[in-house]
Amino acid sequence: MSSKWTKATIADVLELVIDHRGKTPKKLGFDDFHCSGYQVLSAKHVKTSGLTSLDSIRYANESMYNKWMKVPLQKGDVILTSEAPMGETYYIDGSVQYLLGQRVFGLRPKQELIEPLYLLSWLSSQVGQSKLKERATGSTVQGIKQSELLKVEIELPPLFVQRAIAANQSSISEKIQLNSKINQTLEQMAQAIFKSWFVDFDPVKAKIAALEAGGSEDDALLAAMQAIASSSLFASDAADADAATQLARLQAEHPEQYATLRATAELFPAAMQDSELGEIPAGWKVLPLSEMVELIGGGTPKRSEPAYWNGDICWFSVKDAPNDGNVFVIDTVEKITDAGLKGSSTKLLPLGTTIITARGTVGKLALTGVVTAMNQSCYGVIGIDGTGPYLNYLQMQEAVETLQRNTHGAVFDTITQATFGTVFQSQACISLRTNFENLVAPAFEMIKNNLQQIKALSELRDTLLPKLLSGELSISAATDQITKAEEAVNVQS
Repeated sequence: MSSKWTKATIADVLELVIDHRGKTPKKLGFDDFHCSGYQVLSAKHVKTSGLTSLDSIRYANESMYNKWMKVPLQKGDVILTSEAPMGETYYIDGSVQYLLGQRVFGLRPKQELIEPLYLLSWLSSQVGQSKLKERATGSTVQGIKQSELLKVEIELPPLFVQRAIAANQSSISEKIQLNSKINQTLEQMAQAIFKSWFVDFDPVKAKIAALEAGGSEDDALLAAMQAIASSSLFASDAADADAATQLARLQAEHPEQYATLRATAELFPAAMQDSELGEIPAGWKVLPLSEMVELIGGGTPKRSEPAYWNGDICWFSVKDAPNDGNVFVIDTVEKITDAGLKGSSTKLLPLGTTIITARGTVGKLALTGVVTAMNQSCYGVIGIDGTGPYLNYLQMQEAVETLQRNTHGAVFDTITQATFGTVFQSQACISLRTNFENLVAPAFEMIKNNLQQIKALSELRDTLLPKLLSGELSISAATDQITKAEEAVNVQS
């Protein structure tokens, strides 16, 4: 087996490129509303950290799939986004059959020349991303044509070295993807509790049902506790037991949690009242969002002033919006200096501020995990009158669809301050809002910790590959660094 390192073009190492750039499958044959058939991957779904925005994915039926995918994807193929954004990657493991939409390439490696996971790692590395950008076009939105992609030059170690490098890179990527999946689950849990309490009013309805069935106030309280305890954040080890058994076990094994659960259930009323939103819990208020939050505007320092840019202050724009489940912004692509902060209308947002993109791409959300400034196409949103940062974030999630529907602007969709006055939500007493905040806070803090780990692991992955390719670092030394990093991550977890 040769041990010679060489260089080759992407064209040299590919057997096939599936390219639907500039083409769109006819809508006939798609089923956008029933989650069945073949998932259609476009650039907005493909992320190096894993597939995202799956709630918006479209589906094709078998007839459309057969017409569009003359060459089906197979295990070992690598997906690369060509535009908006460019350079995101995904590995096809063969477990799901996808239809490729616009702005993605399907790359089939010649496996006698290149290990598929090595190609994936190289394309997603700083080295690969830099090579892609050299051949990209577009000032506002960068994209790469197939003809230019095929000219990109790639370092090609022997296959056994490629496999070792791929194993190192995959070890890190798997941990990153695991953290991302955990974050998605944690956010979904918090969303489910929010919806149960503040949208569907499940504990209130449980009390009403118990009383209407002839039960006592104690029975109604128990019913509300059971409705709340159905959340996995309150669940005991007996997840498969009935609600009453779970409560008994929770009281025996975690009396403090049980006391909190009981106190929370007591805060829910046992009746509903009419409102402009329909029936809401008795004693709750209906308010426009504009009276529930404080809005903060942003700004952009002069691009023509070099002293304003490349500092150490994070500066948020829509491209920094987190992927599904990651919630927080803990770093930004661009940073400004203290002079840039003072010389413009942008402001520093406190930790826990919800950011919403308000112009062009409307409705992307992020929670500030670091102190950051932002551009003028966003609002910082802070809950007032006792509403904590996590409840405020979830309320904004609930409001996004209406805000998007009520946008203004002839050229760009725009959320103005007045738009926040068009969205109405019910508001519970401050004690209940505080209890909710305390309940979901650990989940959000875990998301932020996982995101910090993702950042650290991503930086490690990006620094290892150039050192491996240059010979500065041996495979064994890289493996040691990965092991130490994973141990550090596990300790933090």
